[in-house]
Amino acid sequence: MNVIWRTLLIMLRAKRIRKREGDLPLDGISRVRLTTLPTDIDLLRHMNNGRYLSLFDLGRWDMTTRTGLGDAFRTHGWYAVVANETVTFRKSLELFQRFDVETKWIGHDDRAVYMEHRAVVDGEVYAQAIVRARILRRSGGPVTHEELFEAVGFDGGMPDIADWLHEWADRVRLPSARAEAPSEWA
Repeated sequence: MNVIWRTLLIMLRAKRIRKREGDLPLDGISRVRLTTLPTDIDLLRHMNNGRYLSLFDLGRWDMTTRTGLGDAFRTHGWYAVVANETVTFRKSLELFQRFDVETKWIGHDDRAVYMEHRAVVDGEVYAQAIVRARILRRSGGPVTHEELFEAVGFDGGMPDIADWLHEWADRVRLPSARAEAPSEWA
């Protein structure tokens, strides 16, 4: 709820852009202009590291709305969940600094889709996140990539992900929600 108003504004903006310009291709790049607000900063007077992920969510909402995925999700009873994410920081975003959140689908593996988010100032990357997400059915079970791509008319062929992303996903994976996962420190 901490960015609910921004989320609603981004979704309304994305609907207007989609109506005016048509669908953003699934392999396109979404760009959302934001400003670092007082609620985004920490005691060091720069954007709090945890806030980046919340604001990168706005890029996913824009992308989901503009590509037509949001409509497909509602029609078919699907939803997306983030399974893993990793963030790398390069430069700090300061109070009231304008920046763009750039979002792009970068590929998929047999179970998930991958997106990259960037915080960009004047063409320069300040932070980057990789997000691994699963698309699931409200009735239970995963949505296949074929179903997902067909629902938005995408036939461009999403590339497989880079090898290091396979390794990362394997190394950070937790046990299934149905399996035990005791908190034991080594």
